[in-house]
Amino acid sequence: MSSHWPVPLIEQRADPFILRHRQHYYFIASVPEYDRLELRRAATLADLATAEGVVVWKKHASGEMSELIWAPELHLIDNVWVIYFAAAPSREIKDGLFQHRMFAIACHDDDPLTGAWHECRQVMTPIDSFALDATHFVHQDRNWYLWAQKDPAIPGNSNLYLAELETPWSLKSAPVMLSRPEFDWECVGFSVNEGPAVIRHGSRLFVSYSASATDENYCMGLLWIDVAADPMKAENWQKSPQPVFRTSWENRQFGPGHNSFTVTEQGEDVLVYHARDYTEIEGDPLYDPNRHTCIKTFAWDSDGMPVFGEPPAAVD
Repeated sequence: MSSHWPVPLIEQRADPFILRHRQHYYFIASVPEYDRLELRRAATLADLATAEGVVVWKKHASGEMSELIWAPELHLIDNVWVIYFAAAPSREIKDGLFQHRMFAIACHDDDPLTGAWHECRQVMTPIDSFALDATHFVHQDRNWYLWAQKDPAIPGNSNLYLAELETPWSLKSAPVMLSRPEFDWECVGFSVNEGPAVIRHGSRLFVSYSASATDENYCMGLLWIDVAADPMKAENWQKSPQPVFRTSWENRQFGPGHNSFTVTEQGEDVLVYHARDYTEIEGDPLYDPNRHTCIKTFAWDSDGMPVFGEPPAAVD
């Protein structure tokens, strides 16, 4: 399948997340300044490109939510709008990592663009360490929280963890680690598993995630489990030994990843991701603003596994 949308769809928006709700699409992503949470809404995926951004929250002048606002996601959990995001207290780096923790804000009004948002709390986990990229999904009639975090006892930068939610901003169960960087392609530049996203198809629940440094080596991996199996037992999860979506040198699309999933207006499955169109990055790739939001449809093979293909070339 090929994309019938412009590539990129939205420029300078990394870590993109698209939610479809009541015939509208909601879009949120990291902005280049890393200083605010901004929502867009449109009736079609294509119209998100020109939809007006509405700022619903700005970083604090100081303190624990004052720097590097990363990778927000918008979810509707038990009729409450929730935005998860990572924030740091400063740009200080400790043990090779920024000091991000996960936070949530909530809106109880019908319209998240015009409603009142209030700060909830840090989403506390058993380990007080670098944490980011939280997502939510409903499975087996329960609310789940899935995120990336550093365990000081495990080499590498971040692993993937799953826990059941008590409230949208508090855990009900002890976390289980679903994946850690172990393959060579997960450990280029940095040893990273991050940016998880969830989709169900047939009898399986899938978790995609991103791995390695945020340059041309960034790529997507895949976990899956039978829908009837206990997701809190790590041994029930399977992991692809190879990346499932990666740089296309031919199409000049580099470091595709930090994805989410949505559907077209006709119900086709859509992969949402960011990528760059060059590799000559000066300085830290995180401060290069040109990770652009792209979307493409994808298929499923005869075994019920996703076939993401390759990132299509830039086209207006």
